[in-house]
Amino acid sequence: MCANEDCLHHPSDELPEPTPLLDRRTLLRAGSALGAATAVTLAPLSFAAAATPGGSATRQISGQLPTGAADFVYLPVEVPDGVREIAVSYSYDKPDVPAGTPGNSCDIGVFDQRGTDLGGPGFRGWSGGFRTSFAISRGDATPGYLPGPVGAGTWHVVLGPYQVAPQGLDYQVQVTLRFGDPGPEFTPHYPPDRARGRGRSWYRGDCHLHTVYSDGRRLPAEVAAGARAAGLDFMVSTDHNTSASHGIWGPLAGPDLLIITGEEVTTRNGHWLALGLPPGDWIDWRYRARDDAYPRFVRQVQGAGGLVVPAHPYCPYVACQWKFGYQGADAVEVWNGPWTYDDESAVDSWDSRLAEDLRHGRPWLPALGNSDAHSVPQVIGLPHNVVSADDLTRDQIIAGLRAGRSWIAESATVRLEFTATGNGRQAGIGERLTVPADAPVDVRLVVSGVPNGTVRFVTDEGQLHQESLPAGGGGTVVWRTTASLAGYVRAEVRHPRSDGTPGQGNTMGPDLPWGPMAALTNPILLTIG
Repeated sequence: MCANEDCLHHPSDELPEPTPLLDRRTLLRAGSALGAATAVTLAPLSFAAAATPGGSATRQISGQLPTGAADFVYLPVEVPDGVREIAVSYSYDKPDVPAGTPGNSCDIGVFDQRGTDLGGPGFRGWSGGFRTSFAISRGDATPGYLPGPVGAGTWHVVLGPYQVAPQGLDYQVQVTLRFGDPGPEFTPHYPPDRARGRGRSWYRGDCHLHTVYSDGRRLPAEVAAGARAAGLDFMVSTDHNTSASHGIWGPLAGPDLLIITGEEVTTRNGHWLALGLPPGDWIDWRYRARDDAYPRFVRQVQGAGGLVVPAHPYCPYVACQWKFGYQGADAVEVWNGPWTYDDESAVDSWDSRLAEDLRHGRPWLPALGNSDAHSVPQVIGLPHNVVSADDLTRDQIIAGLRAGRSWIAESATVRLEFTATGNGRQAGIGERLTVPADAPVDVRLVVSGVPNGTVRFVTDEGQLHQESLPAGGGGTVVWRTTASLAGYVRAEVRHPRSDGTPGQGNTMGPDLPWGPMAALTNPILLTIG
């Protein structure tokens, strides 16, 4: 498959037919078969069958979308027999807008003759707003799109105007069909579901990564190399709204690196990670929280053995904040990229849900941390998850994450062990320790790699212990409690604040009381029994 947009440059002797410019300023048919997000459908573009093999034909439309336009605008394209490639380009205006007012932004994708039904088989690719053109043929496709036959029937180019300026959004779409022999079939090379592990051990991995197959600027080979350089044992491919990269990862995996396939499902009401998808599976994103579609796709992912993980829930960008709630989720991404204030909010909300889930006897929601790296200088593996798993396989890594047997590290230089011991028993991260109500429980953290850091022990009462690390960055911190005083205990390791001070829990002031996170554990549960 093509690694960049150069694959869209075609020989100059393949001249298109004259291009009629159709005025489509009026949307012709409201409604959609989606049954979810609002959509409208334009009148179709029609193409005649090729008079001679090897020719091409081009059609172009223009139109305007008003402020408050539907989430998705579908342009039907009537594709005749004998087409070897469909190529699409689009553009839209970006007028000046007042400060604080969103300007025009419009995504694009395509569905083939099998239709646009929500979650249906017709999906053939999505590039969001990252590309202005794409092409699909039997053996090749622009990154983000799925190679395969260009079958006869009604295709649909999809526009996604997620921001529209007060002046409206003027757009143009050009569709070119090229006729001839379809050529050889594309053969995907999916990654194996296991790598050379160490048996029962702790494995490091980044579960949120992007490539040129969505809006990243790294090639898959560069992402795999970055994962290895970061000291990771596994990584998850999560390009936005497409499975197109799944068939590329096979040669890039190896005994030293497990590559798991996934997707970042990018809706208008927040993003979520579908981790551990069967290679080639695609999860639809065309719905909002007000629709009744999200639970259906949660079931699809979990039914396939994968995880549903709301991503960066407090990210301030348009359409990024999480609005679907956490019912049905398997974990939540509380730390996304370099530590910022939205991560503080995510950790605080997650901690509150821990206490609520335990009170109601519900399964608790594990915390994950990932880099969400798209391009240089974003660092792959900052942060990443350290997972206790029986072996380095897709199923065992997913099982460890689902069970909360994991902690989050800023980098591979940070190491820790976290246990709770009482009444002759011991439990680790994500495990439960059952002891008599007043039996002493010793909570012990061994950590290295955080010079002058601050260790915090947090329970359902809040922070109950704080201790500083030496300049060498390593140390052992022990604190005693009981199951009657703490329903759970988790650990944080923080860097010093910008002024060099360690910070102080249980205080208030105009500034954040802590420096950036270096490590964060899932809890150890303490139960009276």
